[in-house]
Amino acid sequence: MAENRAFLIVMDSAGIGGAPDAGDFFNDDKPDTGTNTIAHIAQAQPLHMPHLDRLGLGAAIRLSSGQDAPGLDAEPQGLWGAATEISPGKDTPSGHWEMAGVPVPWQWHYFPKAIPAFPPEVTARICELAGTDGILAACHASGTQVIEDFGDRHICSGWPICYTSVDSVLQIAAHEDHFGLDRLLALCEGLAPMLHEMRVGRVIARPFVGEAPGRFQRTPNRRDFAIAPPADTILDIAARSGRVTHAIGKIGDIFSHRGIAHLHKGKSDADLAGHLLRLGQEAEPGSLTFANFVEFDTNYGHRRDIPGYAAQLEWFDGIAGRLIETLRPGDLAIFTADHGNDPSWFGTDHTRERVPVLGFGLGRREIGQVGFSDIGASLMAHLGLPAPQHGTPFL
Repeated sequence: MAENRAFLIVMDSAGIGGAPDAGDFFNDDKPDTGTNTIAHIAQAQPLHMPHLDRLGLGAAIRLSSGQDAPGLDAEPQGLWGAATEISPGKDTPSGHWEMAGVPVPWQWHYFPKAIPAFPPEVTARICELAGTDGILAACHASGTQVIEDFGDRHICSGWPICYTSVDSVLQIAAHEDHFGLDRLLALCEGLAPMLHEMRVGRVIARPFVGEAPGRFQRTPNRRDFAIAPPADTILDIAARSGRVTHAIGKIGDIFSHRGIAHLHKGKSDADLAGHLLRLGQEAEPGSLTFANFVEFDTNYGHRRDIPGYAAQLEWFDGIAGRLIETLRPGDLAIFTADHGNDPSWFGTDHTRERVPVLGFGLGRREIGQVGFSDIGASLMAHLGLPAPQHGTPFL
């Protein structure tokens, strides 16, 4: 087992049907009951995803929701099933922590849908750190729309644009040149401890460029300052056991850079795919590679762009096929998601969904309905490492 390698690849937001408690989660005051990210995309335009479907994607959608996904009807040849989350959130940290063996043990703090959304002490701390007399927005907002609405005023005043969503998050947008990227990162890093004490999951720096509405554009220099997991994750366990760990994309930020030997970043999912394919060739025996592909969520789910999401799924299926070709005997690759973001649904926020669990390396195996934490437990079992605090291996 010490020679076995493991790859955990998260298709950010690629859910496969409303979770049992979806009625407790909302978009535009409408419950998430009935959401199904991949099935609804396929019903709008049939999907061609031969590699992931061959592992069991279509079968996992039918298991999770009872719905058919046109174009996804292959007989499963890999490990396949559906996972349900128990953490009280439909956000990135909750999903990733739980699949890494640490369900969230507290209720996240969410900011109200009011203006201002933030309490006076938070606003005062932002102003202190930024050296400004005020902030802009202070509301629930779309990240792209808020810079259109406040970008000009930000450039003129120097005040940071601060906003939130239904996630437990405070995001700060600022111009890379007029405000300064280093200044923005320092502001968010300095603010994070206060927000983490409040059980706000992340402070996110959202830099942008451009000189006028219609030309403002966010840059790839986003940085998440996330609260640290409250217990050891599979990354901590692997690192402490002397295994090499690789984090692709925003995995480093999600886990506060704990238990990570090598961080691989990029300006796009295409860049991240290059890292994943290279590590399929080069990752060390016994290593753990943990990857997040975020553009499903940021570019298409939140923007309710069905054609764009469909194209991204089909592109990624090709990447999955190329990765599979690099795997060695004894390797295990698991493809999954952290939550849903149904582009056919109301609102613009994440959706509470089950997620697919698709594996290559163990032959044909139906695992049924499992928990998020069972994913991490199974990877540790495959690597011959101690189990995390939560989860039961399905291997």
